Amino acid sequence: MRNRETRVRGIAARAGGWSARHRWAAVGIWVLFVVLATGLGSAAGRVDVKDSDQMGGETHTAARIVEDAGIDEPAGETVLIQAKSGAVKATDAEFRAAVDAVVTAVEGTGEVTGVTSPYDAKTISQDGRSALVQFDMRGEADTAGERVEPVLKAVEGVQKEHESLRIEEIGGASMMKTFDDAFGDDFKKAEYSAVPVALGILLVAFGALVAALVPVALAITAIIATMGLMGLVSHLQPMSETANSVMLLVGLAVGVDYCLFYLRREREERAAGRDAQTALRIAAATSGRAIVVSGVTVCVAMAGMLFTGIAEFEAMGLASLMVVAVAMVGSVTVLPALLSLLGERVEKGRLPFLRRRRPSGSTGEGSRFWTAVLKRVLAKPLLAAAVAVGALLAVAAPALGMKTQNLTLDQEFGDALPIVQTYNRVNEAFPGGSDPAEVVVKADDINAPEVRAALADFRERAIGSGASRGPVDITVHDQQNVALVYVPLVGGSDQDKAGESLDKLRDDVRPATLGKVAGVEAPITGQVAGNKDFNDQLVGSVLPVFAFVVVFAFLLMLLSFRSLTVALTSIVLNLLSVGAAYGILVAVFQHGWGASLVGAEGVGAIITWLPLFLFVILFGLSMDYHVFVVSRIREARLRGRSTRDAIQHGVVTTAGVVTSAAVIMVAVFAIFGTLSMQSMKQMGVGLAAAVLIDATIIRGVLLPAVMSLLGERNWYLPKWLHRLPDLTHDESPEAIASPERGGEGERGERGERVGV
Repeated sequence: MRNRETRVRGIAARAGGWSARHRWAAVGIWVLFVVLATGLGSAAGRVDVKDSDQMGGETHTAARIVEDAGIDEPAGETVLIQAKSGAVKATDAEFRAAVDAVVTAVEGTGEVTGVTSPYDAKTISQDGRSALVQFDMRGEADTAGERVEPVLKAVEGVQKEHESLRIEEIGGASMMKTFDDAFGDDFKKAEYSAVPVALGILLVAFGALVAALVPVALAITAIIATMGLMGLVSHLQPMSETANSVMLLVGLAVGVDYCLFYLRREREERAAGRDAQTALRIAAATSGRAIVVSGVTVCVAMAGMLFTGIAEFEAMGLASLMVVAVAMVGSVTVLPALLSLLGERVEKGRLPFLRRRRPSGSTGEGSRFWTAVLKRVLAKPLLAAAVAVGALLAVAAPALGMKTQNLTLDQEFGDALPIVQTYNRVNEAFPGGSDPAEVVVKADDINAPEVRAALADFRERAIGSGASRGPVDITVHDQQNVALVYVPLVGGSDQDKAGESLDKLRDDVRPATLGKVAGVEAPITGQVAGNKDFNDQLVGSVLPVFAFVVVFAFLLMLLSFRSLTVALTSIVLNLLSVGAAYGILVAVFQHGWGASLVGAEGVGAIITWLPLFLFVILFGLSMDYHVFVVSRIREARLRGRSTRDAIQHGVVTTAGVVTSAAVIMVAVFAIFGTLSMQSMKQMGVGLAAAVLIDATIIRGVLLPAVMSLLGERNWYLPKWLHRLPDLTHDESPEAIASPERGGEGERGERGERVGV
């Protein structure tokens, strides 16, 4: 029985032991893996998510019809010509001259086709002060932004000649170029600055250059390898640039965190007088095991995104899952080899202006601050728990009034950009003109009399129903038997009103016209329709994603700690953390409370995809701290401490590493909170706030208070659950350090061994 208790049986301990014994082989295999993954991924190339796969509902059906028909929709552009004063009308000679000048100027660039005059297309506003010159960019729509510069210059030239008029261009290509010029470097700056920020924090945490470089190097190699794997996997599950950015964010955060946990424990054991190999074995069996449990739990949480049915979410989930898995494997395999090779040299490059930290034998790198906090928490755990829960619920309260929507241009980018102002002017003069609904009509014979009659009837009823004020344009593709109907929606940029207009088209106008013709498909797409379909699909996926993540996280915690209490408390604490993050988001970005403090502004809503994204990401990342802290508490319990003493020991000894890890995560996420786009600000602030709350109020106050109140019930496992697989795989540090001494594993009240 003694030998069974003391032998090293955990996968992390075995992997760490093998790595330390075969140092160069472990490093070589890791380097080979990174090189092969990168090379094969580059050779295979990355397949990105298609437009037809990004949405659900009618939007997906419409995109599939257009794609199958081989219709390449060009990038449409519009030039707004608007009188600055009410005295000038579109019928005036000066106005007509400006229209003719615009038509001549854009045609002269050779980059456009299909230029239409507002006098022919009837695109003149009701008040007669505004008109639209419309045309398409030549070439592929995806690259039109690279060719639109001459057209923009031509329009600017006409504007200079007609100062009494406002002449401005807007469209897919011009918006693509404008936003790329204004914000294109945002993501790159954020990604490039994240690594130096993490390195700087690690330098302060470790006080030595080599020790700080090891986690960063391992995180970067994990990210590089995952980029290659994304190329390979994309042929089965298409990827995207957004998925790549999220992967970088998550990869850097967890990659550095996992190495930080491992390295801190190894240094702590060496500082306590253990030799290098013993310190590595203990770190592998304790922190290594915590990394595996945390990594698997995070991977399960990320897998929840695969249940949304939304290609973009599936790409983000799979990319995040892969980088967490790679970082986890690297931390428990190649990291022990690196530390074994470096030995005492891991302390090289010590910074003279940072005093060397002095780990104590009993508390590791114990924090005086957290020692003082824990003393008060454990003295009155019920009061501490009540105050912490009350504070978290108060912070989460605004989330009850959360409003989600896809942000409009002025909400996303503000109205400082001229093109956003143009967008608003077009919508004011031509409601819905900037984002018309698009009806994709597919028939066996698009020129059949009944189809033509239904199209004409649809155009008439769309205006007559009040869904549109027109003009309704119809483009027929005879060879493909497809017609595209463009319907400006009443409501314009007001998404609620535009949504009502869309419902009229879908529920009333279409069934009474095109819906009566046998064999005709007529899905309605466009910006407003796409937003609605996306929201509907997202709402429909919330319950299965929530259930999957919570249930599997609970099961993993139950099997890993063999405690029903630990599993339940981990779920409840994580949900409190997520709820608090939601509350902060709503308070700051929906109501604008304190928005200026984070360089943001209240935009009245939270972007649609963020709540579900935050839930999945935060639920996974919160497990990092929870698993690490609870594992250390269990370890102390195994070594004979009382539960109360084990709680204090576990929280205080992990305070330094949890604080360092949290500061790194908060700093990396906060960088994204500085980006120009409101959606990225919301994501960055939400993630940073949640991690900060989780590492302080949750793990520093609420967790120890709750565990103190529960006492020995923390390790409770009902008899009917004893048959569950035992994944604790825990070893006492003393047993690892001195196998000949035998095991010191204790047993709980119901016969269950209390593990690390």
